[in-house]
Amino acid sequence: MKALKKIYLDNAATTPVDPVVSAKMRPYFSQKYGNASSVHQLGEEARRAVEAARRQTANFLGCLSEEVYFTSGATESDNWAIGGVAEKMASRGIKKPHLITSAIEHKAVLEPCQVLEKKGWAELTVLPVNKDGLVEVKELEKSIRKDTVLVSVMFANSEIGTIQPIKEIGQLLKKLNAGRKEKIYFHTDAVQAINYLSCKVDELGVDLLSLSGHKIYGPKGVGVLYLRKGTAISPLIRGGGHERGMRSGTENVAGIVGLGEAIKRISPARGAQVKKLRNKLITGILKDIPDVILNGSLRERLPNNAHFSFAGAEGESVVFVLSRKGVFTSTGSACASHSLSPSHVLSAIGLAPEQSHISVRFTLGKQTTAAEIDYVLRILPPIIERLRKIAGYKSVKVRPRY
Repeated sequence: MKALKKIYLDNAATTPVDPVVSAKMRPYFSQKYGNASSVHQLGEEARRAVEAARRQTANFLGCLSEEVYFTSGATESDNWAIGGVAEKMASRGIKKPHLITSAIEHKAVLEPCQVLEKKGWAELTVLPVNKDGLVEVKELEKSIRKDTVLVSVMFANSEIGTIQPIKEIGQLLKKLNAGRKEKIYFHTDAVQAINYLSCKVDELGVDLLSLSGHKIYGPKGVGVLYLRKGTAISPLIRGGGHERGMRSGTENVAGIVGLGEAIKRISPARGAQVKKLRNKLITGILKDIPDVILNGSLRERLPNNAHFSFAGAEGESVVFVLSRKGVFTSTGSACASHSLSPSHVLSAIGLAPEQSHISVRFTLGKQTTAAEIDYVLRILPPIIERLRKIAGYKSVKVRPRY
C-alpha cells in the first residue's frame, strides 16, 4: 500500500515554514534588505520590521518589548542564559556560583552547565526526575543554597513530552528570594512548549525564557531570549552593540520578521486538535501492538508527543522502514540523533540502555490529519512484527504503563 503522501511526524525536530510566514519574510531578502542599524531609509525600514516582531513576541510572552532579545536560536539563548548569569554573579563576588538544572534538559542547557563546573567557574546540581520525567519541587527546594544563582528547568521535554511544574517552581523561588541578598534567577527552555502552552512570563514566574523560530512554523536560525528587566547577566556575544548592547551581530531581519509572524499565528485551538489525533495514535498502538511501553507522563504531556519503546524492534530500524513508506519519525532529539549513546532523557527516567535503542518518537503538527494517523496505525503493526521476527524476539508480555 502506498502512503497517502509524505507523512511528517517529527515536528519536535523542526516544523515546516508556514506559507504566510514565508511570504512575510520574502521582501526582506531582496527588496527591503537594509541593515537594521543603518540610518538611511532602507535601514529604518528594516529596523521598523525588527521592532514590530519584537512587539509581537512581547505580546505573546506578556512582557515589555525591551525584555525581548533576538538570537540565532534557542541553543544560543540557553548558553547565554546560563553563562551570562554565572559570569555576572561571579563578577559580584560569588566565587563559584551554584547552578541547578535537571537530568533531562536539552544538551544546550546541560553542556554549558557542565563546562562551567569542569572549569571550576561554577558548582552544579543536576536534579533527578521520577519515572514520568517530572522534577520534584521538594527536591529542588532541598538543593537551594546561599550561593545558588540560577535554576534552569525546561518547560516541556523534547523527547518524551513531559511538562514540568514551572509555575510551582516559580512560586517557590519567589518565596525563597524574599530577603536574599542575591536573587535566584529562573530560566526555562520553552522551545517545545511555545506551540501549545501559555508562556506568559509573569504567570510562570521566570526571569529568562528561551524559544526558537523553527519549532513554531517559522524559519531556522533565529530565536529569542526573554530577559526580565533587572536580570543580572553579561553578554555572550560582544562587539557591535546590537540588541541594546546585549547581543552583538547584525540582525537577521528576514528571520526575525518570520519569527514574529509565526508567534503571532499560534492558536490555542491548535493543541486540542493535535491532542485528539495524538490520543488516537497512542490508543491504536497500545491496542494493536503487544509488548510496547509509552514513555513519559500521560497527563503532564505535550499534546503532540507520543514516545514508545517497542520490545524486540530496534528504534532506528523502525524509523528507517517507516521512512521508506513515507512516514517520518525519529528515535529522539534531532540534536543527538548521530550519537550511539543511550538517550540521557530515557536513562534519567530509569530505562536501561537497550530500552533506549528500541524507542521511537512520534510528534504531530498542525498539518497532521486523521487519515495520516490511520495509515500509520495500519502499517506499523506488521513492521514491528517483521522486525521482531528478524531479531528472533520472543514475547515477554511487557505490560503497557497506560
